[in-house]
Amino acid sequence: MLRQIRKVTAVCGAAVVGAALLLVPSGTAIAQGPVRVLGYIANNGGGVSVLDTATNTVTSTLVDSNGDSPYGVGVAFDGARGYVTNVRDDTLTVIDTPTNTIDAAVPVGDGPAGVVVSPSGGHVYVSNYLAGTVSVVDAATLTTTETIPVGANADGIAITPNGKRLYVAHDVVGAGTVSVVDTATNTEIADIPTGNTPTAVAVTPDGAKLVVVNKFSNDVAVVDTASNAVIGKVAVSFIPHGVAISPDGARAYVTNSEGHSLSVVDIAALTTVAQIPVGSRPISVALTPDGSTAYVTNFNSGTLSIVDTATLAVVGSAPVGVNPVGIAIHSVPPAPTKLAAGHAQLQLRLLGFTVRSLDATLTESHTGRPVTGKLIAFRTVKGHPLCTATTNSVGKAQCDANVPLLVGLATLLQGYTASYAGDLTHGRSVAHGRIALL
Repeated sequence: MLRQIRKVTAVCGAAVVGAALLLVPSGTAIAQGPVRVLGYIANNGGGVSVLDTATNTVTSTLVDSNGDSPYGVGVAFDGARGYVTNVRDDTLTVIDTPTNTIDAAVPVGDGPAGVVVSPSGGHVYVSNYLAGTVSVVDAATLTTTETIPVGANADGIAITPNGKRLYVAHDVVGAGTVSVVDTATNTEIADIPTGNTPTAVAVTPDGAKLVVVNKFSNDVAVVDTASNAVIGKVAVSFIPHGVAISPDGARAYVTNSEGHSLSVVDIAALTTVAQIPVGSRPISVALTPDGSTAYVTNFNSGTLSIVDTATLAVVGSAPVGVNPVGIAIHSVPPAPTKLAAGHAQLQLRLLGFTVRSLDATLTESHTGRPVTGKLIAFRTVKGHPLCTATTNSVGKAQCDANVPLLVGLATLLQGYTASYAGDLTHGRSVAHGRIALL
């Protein structure tokens, strides 16, 4: 197994951990109004594909020069950061999701596989397959602050909605267990026997149940988290690998890597309600925040299967990178922007004024990159419209305005306001510029 995980073709199942992070908790800022819902796909052959779920197309591919063996994916609960484990590079790639840029590569343990983020966003937990540990990463400093011993082949990882318990599956052939970690003390407090070779785990949104994929039992175990006892098992198909739970906690979606299918499990009834054919060697599955669509990574096909969860049918397919493994889907907020206004010149006319060279430059606050093709509105400080212009290739908008005498010289000499209203991709921004007499 240790040799296999070093190869590009190796898959040990932890990639599904992003599924536990797909629900947007109530009260978050991004829950209001239209939002972007993006998917992040770890391609073990290199690069992280960014999928726009509105169009089901890959809009960009992110490559980290300090770690390009993507495996597991997690997204912070506010959607503003993504974390990708690099199984052969022993690093954790950190992505600023509003701008889809790579911020850092954090050294973690040997053979990092799974990754989850605490509900507060303050800590990131990485299961290290070869080291048999969990790395605790401080999200503020982006450094590993602690290492928790949990046991051999630490693979799939999940966290409870209250952040108090961490669950780590051990991908060891034979009678397998899931470790329970107390996040207050960062110590293992229990070991739950679940089945043959547990490889992936997910917690229901209410925190009451844990679903464990037992790879070589060809089933999933449902665990009561209060007692750490298995309350039932459900047969699925051949060599199950990944799991995601619906937002209402009613169903678990389980990939069957050698059955080339997706099983749909009724968690309360402990029964399988459907088995959906997907692509070749499905590994991971993730749901949109509203639960309407499931996306399955097909390792051999290099694609995503797109499943309508109402009809339980595949409704499309999307090409991604080579050997896709992990996937996480989340609502992503607009990128914060900065607007810098310039200096305009005021010219007197017979029946009014002309304000020349009103200008403002729009950039991303995080990256400093120019934001192009956005409409900037120029107004007096009292709100009288002056003119509008669209940002060019360097993010600059510029226009002239003819202004009636009624506006008044004193008002114009107070300067002008430039504003960008914001949209799905970039946030609102306002700046003040000067106006001087020619």
